[in-house]
Amino acid sequence: MAHLRSRRRTALTVPLGLALAASVGFMPGSATAAPDDSPAPVSAQAAQDAPVFAYVVNTRTDPRTIASVKREIARAGGTVVVTHEKIGVIVAHSANPEFGERIRGVRGVQSAGATHTSPLKAAGTTDDGPAKLLGKAAAKSLKQQAAPGDEPMEADQWDLRAIGADRAAKINPGSKKVTVAVIDTGIDDTHPDLAPNFSAAQSASCVGGKADTSAGAWRPATKDSYHGTHVAGEIAAARNGVGVAGVAPGVKVAGIKVADPVDELFYPENVVCAFVFAAEHSVEITNNSYYVDPWLYNCKDDPDQKAILDAVNRAQLYAQKKGTLNLASAGNSNHDLDSDAIVDSSSPDDSTPVPRTIDPHECFDVPTQLPGVVTVSATGVKNLKSIYSSYGKGVIDIAAPGGDKFQIPADTPSKNGRILSTMPGGEYGWLQGTSMASPHAAGVAALIKSTHPKAGPAELQRLLKKQADRLECPSAYDPDGDGDIDAVCQSGGKGKNGFYGSGLVDALDAVKKK
Repeated sequence: MAHLRSRRRTALTVPLGLALAASVGFMPGSATAAPDDSPAPVSAQAAQDAPVFAYVVNTRTDPRTIASVKREIARAGGTVVVTHEKIGVIVAHSANPEFGERIRGVRGVQSAGATHTSPLKAAGTTDDGPAKLLGKAAAKSLKQQAAPGDEPMEADQWDLRAIGADRAAKINPGSKKVTVAVIDTGIDDTHPDLAPNFSAAQSASCVGGKADTSAGAWRPATKDSYHGTHVAGEIAAARNGVGVAGVAPGVKVAGIKVADPVDELFYPENVVCAFVFAAEHSVEITNNSYYVDPWLYNCKDDPDQKAILDAVNRAQLYAQKKGTLNLASAGNSNHDLDSDAIVDSSSPDDSTPVPRTIDPHECFDVPTQLPGVVTVSATGVKNLKSIYSSYGKGVIDIAAPGGDKFQIPADTPSKNGRILSTMPGGEYGWLQGTSMASPHAAGVAALIKSTHPKAGPAELQRLLKKQADRLECPSAYDPDGDGDIDAVCQSGGKGKNGFYGSGLVDALDAVKKK
């Protein structure tokens, strides 16, 4: 499974220029050629012979500019797939190898670039390791041992107890007026723990960059595309006496599928569509447990990667302006996102990776490091940073349970340090990763929204941090016990640090504090 984060965060410390570029773009004078100076359209034969690539084209948002750019896309041998007029993002396909360069020279275009490094196929997330299904015998045993009033498998959900979610549910399980959209591989809404809280009206498939709201379009392509279903259960599995419980078992959950059915990658045009769809369907919170493929980090000095940055940032900022709080997992690479340099050996992941050294202050994990996005690191049962979780002073906003095989609970039947949740086909399974941490934080945010219904994204984020339980930097971080220090935690002042941000999310405070 490509880049589901069983992996990724708050108001990112992105340079101000990036945040401004997303909303107003560059000055019109940056265009280098007027439409009348454009070369003649590519031939039909050339288009037939060349492979087709996908592009995002970012423009000013006035109708005249958008119409003009669409004409130039056609002249350059491109086909418009969808136009997001309100944010000035056009998704196009073209077989012309010079398409990106030509479109970047069109008046009104602020950035443009390919979203894939390999041709489109007929038609990532952040888990750390494969899923382990809970066997039928183990499930039966858990049900027999369940305490009165608990869900049958709740004894193994150490993560709920770690943040007080079990006690919070007795006070306020969350409001049906609050929806968390899971932007992911899709959700199996027929699962008995998810069906009671699923919102079909706020769900869709954005694969290919255009929303498909037909019945079931939001479901995973195969049973192996389990990531989104697992994430959804962590947020809002119902307390219905069936299996597990979610952090906010009374709120609604929606599925916006963005994973390509062929390679399971999360391409930019799909993610742009998902944020816009969430914004326009009254979604209060989105969970983003992935990074946008094909680049683990998108660098501003590369025209293709800059276009990806601009397009996704415009979309998520649009969602924020419409009242949506976006949360994202910090990543599973154990990278210090505030360091001077990081070696990225996995990009691009849709073709042949080429190792490179990047500066995380100039090259960004998307959507994790975008402005206003709540970045979530992962912890284990000992409230210690999970060994795989990325971190960074000034980058991590909050921490939440994501599981860790080196932190084993002593008081659960299965003695499993990972996270138990829903799987397609009515099953249950264990996963660990920052992919699991972000939905825990999203569930707590949903409880805060239920308690404070008038709170907007900025206020929800403030309360999420204010109510968090402070976690101090460990004196020596060696969770696997091999004698080597695996990461260094830096204090950020005012109770914050690079491992946990403002601390561990607190579901009980979310429903108790007005």
